[in-house]
Amino acid sequence: MIPFRTTEDFHPALASGSCARNEHLLLEYRQVRSLTESLCDGLAIEDFVIQSMPDASPLKWHLAHTTWFFEQFVVGAHAANQEIARASSYLFNSYYNLVGPMHPRDKRGLLSRPTVKEVLGYRQAVDRRVEELLLDCDSQKTGRFAPLVRLGLNHEQQHQELMLTDLKHLFAQNPLRPVYATTAASQPASDQSAPITWHEIDPGIYRIGNEGEGNFCFDNELPAHRQYVERFSIGSRLVTNGEYLAFIEDRGYERPDLWLAAGWDAARAGGWFAPLYWEERDGSWWSYDLSGMRPVAMAEPVAHVSYFEADAFARWSNARLPTEAEWEIVAKSAPRPGNFLDSGTLHPLPAESAAGPQQFFGDVWEWTASSYSPYPGYKPGPGALGEYNGKFMCNQYVLRGGSCVTPSSHIRATYRNFFAPEKRWQFSGIRLARDL
Repeated sequence: MIPFRTTEDFHPALASGSCARNEHLLLEYRQVRSLTESLCDGLAIEDFVIQSMPDASPLKWHLAHTTWFFEQFVVGAHAANQEIARASSYLFNSYYNLVGPMHPRDKRGLLSRPTVKEVLGYRQAVDRRVEELLLDCDSQKTGRFAPLVRLGLNHEQQHQELMLTDLKHLFAQNPLRPVYATTAASQPASDQSAPITWHEIDPGIYRIGNEGEGNFCFDNELPAHRQYVERFSIGSRLVTNGEYLAFIEDRGYERPDLWLAAGWDAARAGGWFAPLYWEERDGSWWSYDLSGMRPVAMAEPVAHVSYFEADAFARWSNARLPTEAEWEIVAKSAPRPGNFLDSGTLHPLPAESAAGPQQFFGDVWEWTASSYSPYPGYKPGPGALGEYNGKFMCNQYVLRGGSCVTPSSHIRATYRNFFAPEKRWQFSGIRLARDL
């Protein structure tokens, strides 16, 4: 439906050799914006407008909101089609209260207008204005805008992942179980997985957080600080579907002694008896993924479990979840390649070998035992952009490592994702740790 755009499709100035002090950033801008639209290839117009639950957003809203971010914080409202510009700040603002009022989150699926065509035109108008800024030879001006553009690109990469997780939830509500991509992971050759091995980490004082030099990071990764960690061991790989099924078969969802009180209440209220998207059919377990329904593959990492389920499973396993500091200590020296959005599988894959530690990056976001709170010395930035992370540091838990629908260039060992403990629609999974 939406063609993948090449670098020449945006602005002719770069190809003509005009002055471009931010050429690398301009190319990155084009690649990220193009990828967002390419994720919509093959979809019908009806797929863009439905909202399956309050936590999810329609694809059309994601396309508009990521553009509004550049319009609001980089170029200003004069860049866009005026008909949309008058309403964009209200309709497509997500949670920036300092910018002004916003359309209720749970009613985004009621926005039949502006149309998908108008939103795409809005994206093109803002793209041209951003390019003009990045192609400007005034180094003082471009130096001022470049950090905001880079923030906007990382923000858009977050929404690329959200687009796929929201679409998966939407398609899973349809009895037809539509297929998004036939290139998603096929059934593994074996249901057997190597046993988890345990890797011991010495006690000591470690540097936690991003050093704030060189590559981009979000403000919640700062400042780097020292933290003492007791001796612990961590699992060599992610917990598999087969291991989680053993928890289910041992009546894990029926035993309140395994659950936090709030988790037990959430499981009862939600009717949880298995991970999200699992269905039992004639004695066998099936699950929905972006390639349709298929039997649950026992060697694949379990996905779409809440913090409460992860915590209950860990307790049943005579283990616990790692803290985010423990996770980061090991991840900083763990193999970096992983199963990300770039691979095209769009599904968690089994561990490649018995060696470890592995699977720290990609496949599924890993719940940690750490509540999402500020690092020592953290201060939110000034203005509306200070609302990006800081105001959410309450009643949420940290996840680490990225997933199979995270762009690989977006993740790093210090990256802190966060969700409320009952949320399950993200690709969230489990790694175990133990006290020593």
